[in-house]
Amino acid sequence: MEFEMVAKTFKGLEEILATELVELGANNVQLQRRAVSFTGNLEMLYKANLHLRTASRVLKTIATFKAENPDDVYEQVKKIDWEKFMKVDTTFAIDSTVYSEVFRHSKFVAYRVKDAIADFFMEKYDKRPSVRLDNPQLMVNIHIAHNQCTLSLDSSGESLHKRGYRVSQTEAPLNEALAAGMILMTGWRGGSDFLDPMCGSGTLLIEAALIALNIPPGLFRNSFAFEKWNDFNEEIFQNLYNDDSLERPFEHKIYGSDISARAIATARQNVQSAGLTKYIDLKVCPLQELEAVKDTCLLVTNPPYGERITSPDIFGLYAALGTFLKHKFTGNTAWVISSHEDCLFKIGLKPSQKVPLLNGALECLYCQYEIFSGKRNEFVAQRR
Repeated sequence: MEFEMVAKTFKGLEEILATELVELGANNVQLQRRAVSFTGNLEMLYKANLHLRTASRVLKTIATFKAENPDDVYEQVKKIDWEKFMKVDTTFAIDSTVYSEVFRHSKFVAYRVKDAIADFFMEKYDKRPSVRLDNPQLMVNIHIAHNQCTLSLDSSGESLHKRGYRVSQTEAPLNEALAAGMILMTGWRGGSDFLDPMCGSGTLLIEAALIALNIPPGLFRNSFAFEKWNDFNEEIFQNLYNDDSLERPFEHKIYGSDISARAIATARQNVQSAGLTKYIDLKVCPLQELEAVKDTCLLVTNPPYGERITSPDIFGLYAALGTFLKHKFTGNTAWVISSHEDCLFKIGLKPSQKVPLLNGALECLYCQYEIFSGKRNEFVAQRR
């Protein structure tokens, strides 16, 4: 039986996530604001949690209704047969997202949803289920846009960007789902070498290896919220979890370097935790001392922006990156993300694409640089 679902994501990654869902076999895939809706069965729900690289969570829609005030929300929620989803001793929590002139306080909406569920059981059993904010057995999500309400169950639990392979981190590590989205946006699927010359704790390197080998990112997680649901099907989930038929060989190499020995030690721990040591080469090396790239290679990097991580000479760092690209990376493509246009300007190259992305709360530009040897018009003519 098919039902409606919504996969949440980050600003700028909606189209990448939609493509992932189509490739997984989801139906009725539609773009939304920082989300993609789709339909599928229980197997698709499990598959989405295991395989999606750019989703933060997958919600299963259980009811949609219109409401003009919090009391309307209460009445509509109370009408639902909650025994389909939980028992009187099931712990639960409410997450609310509100974009509405009518509903000003998302916390008050959450309280009314909680009251409705508690009263449903109180009237039947004279007992209320307990609210538990930390690791509840059932997470209920209410989304209100104007007066349109969508009630869902969170099938993921902890955000899907928390893969489970990260055992150590440097300052301001890149979100794993954003890192995967940045790589998928380039079109790279493992057909060449990959380089991150400012790799920090190694997130881009690990996500690149998982993409190249087509390993589902959810394999590293300890659990998903749907495993606690009434209708959890252990057999379907285990079959999906143990299915490695889509994994593929990777014939190239992934290179990571950083000026910080501590960052490389951290990256090495994370790479080892992910079981990817044979595919990823790590070394302590300042940008200025990196050797010229001989084979076809994609460079993707997240340099310091001067916001959370500072560099003594932030402009000099971006200028050094530009020098490396112009003299040691010709014939290849690089992608650089930063929240500072002034820094990106110091690279000294004209980007062929600028994609707006959010890294945490920071508005960033993700810029593509095509590094040609010789004159640009000859390079463009060759590509035609």
